[in-house]
Amino acid sequence: MPDTALSPTNSHPFSPTELRELTAKIKQWGIELGFAQIGICDTDLTSEELKLQQWLDKGYHGDMAYMEARGMMRARPHELHPGTIRVISARMNYLPPEAGFATNLKDPNLAYISRYAGGRDYHKLIRSRLKKLGLMIQAELDTMNAGKTNFRPFVDSAPILERPLAEKAGLGWTGKHSLLLNEEVGSWFFLGELLIDLPLPVDIPVSEGCNTCVACIKSCPTNAIVEPYIVDGRRCISYLTIELQGAIPEEFRPLIGNRIYGCDDCQLVCPVNSKAPITLESDFHTRDPLKQPQLLTLFSWTEAEFLKITEGSPIRRIGHKRWLRNIAVALGNAPASEKIVQGLEQRKASEEADEMVIEHIDWALAQQHTKLAAVQNLETQSLETKGQETPALSQNVSSLSRKTQRVIRSVEKGLPRDA
Repeated sequence: MPDTALSPTNSHPFSPTELRELTAKIKQWGIELGFAQIGICDTDLTSEELKLQQWLDKGYHGDMAYMEARGMMRARPHELHPGTIRVISARMNYLPPEAGFATNLKDPNLAYISRYAGGRDYHKLIRSRLKKLGLMIQAELDTMNAGKTNFRPFVDSAPILERPLAEKAGLGWTGKHSLLLNEEVGSWFFLGELLIDLPLPVDIPVSEGCNTCVACIKSCPTNAIVEPYIVDGRRCISYLTIELQGAIPEEFRPLIGNRIYGCDDCQLVCPVNSKAPITLESDFHTRDPLKQPQLLTLFSWTEAEFLKITEGSPIRRIGHKRWLRNIAVALGNAPASEKIVQGLEQRKASEEADEMVIEHIDWALAQQHTKLAAVQNLETQSLETKGQETPALSQNVSSLSRKTQRVIRSVEKGLPRDA
C-alpha cells in the first residue's frame, strides 16, 4: 500500500512525491509574487508559551492590551484558524535605496523615520500577495482534482507569533534584539503567514548566528533590550513613538533624539546586515516628503496635509496629534535655535494642539531655552576670541549622544552604501 497523506478538508490522498512537488511549486510561486523566501512549518509553538507568559507577566507589553487579550492563542495558530496544520511563512525585503542612515542621524534638525515606514503600508500589500499564493495553491489542487483547501493570510494583523513561526520555517534565527535575522540578507524584511490545512513537508530551522555579539544590546538608545532576546517594550522607541497613546515619559524624551517614528539602531549596528539587499518593491521606497525631512517642516503640516501626505503609509495610523507629540520631543532635543522656539510657540497657539501636544511642546521649549541660555553665556565669554568656531556652530555633533555617535560610525564603516 503506497505511503499517503490526507488533506483534512477532503479525502484525497497525496503521495509524498506529490506533496514535495506541490511544496516546490509553492516556493517558486512565492518568489514570482515578490517574496524573497518561503518556508513551511507545523503549528506547534508549545515551547514559546512560557516565554510569552513571562514577558506579559513582567508588563513588557506596556499599553498594548491586545498582546494579552487573546491569551495563548498567539502560540496556537490552529486555534486562530481551525483546521490549520501548516504555516507557510514568507519574507519580503524592504530596505529602500539611498537609505541615508548616518546622514539622517548626524543632523538632529532632521527627522528620523524608521525605514520600513517611508513607503506604502506593507500590511495590505503582503496580505494581498499571500492571498494570491493561496489561490494559486487552490488552482493547482483543482488540476489534481484534489478538492478544496482552507487557507487564511495574516500580516501582523492577528494574535500570532510570526517570528517564532518564521524561525521554525527556516527563514532565519531570532537575534538578541528579538528580530529575525537571515545570514544572507540580515533583518530588513517583513514577515507574513499563510495558514493552511495541507500536510506539506516542513523546513529545517537554521542555527543561531549571533554568537557572542552584543552590539544591539549596547547600542539601544533607551536600554530596551534588557537581556539577550528580551525587549522591554515600554522602553523601546518604536513603542514610545508608535504604540504609546499618551504622553512619552520624560525620562525617555532626551534619549529619543530625532527619532520621530520608530528606531532602527539595533539593526544598524548588526554586522549581519552588511549584506542586506535593496528591496525590489518600489512601493517600499521612501516617499520624497519623507527623505531626510526637516523637523520644522513636518511640524508645520496641518492635519489635512499630514493625512494627504501619509495616505497609504503606516505612519498615518498614529494620527496627527501623536505625530506632533513625537516631533515636539525631537525639536526639544535639537540644537539651540530661535527658529525652533518660534515654531514651537506657533504650534502651541494653533487649534490643532491638544493638551497632550502642548505638554510636549512646553517640555521642548524648556529644553530650547536652557540650551539657548547656555550658548549665549559661552558666546559672551568668547567674544574676545576671533577666528574660532563658536560653541553654537558645533552643536550638531555635541548634541548627539555617545551611543548615537557610535551607531553613526558603525553605519559608515559597515553599511557604506546606506550611510
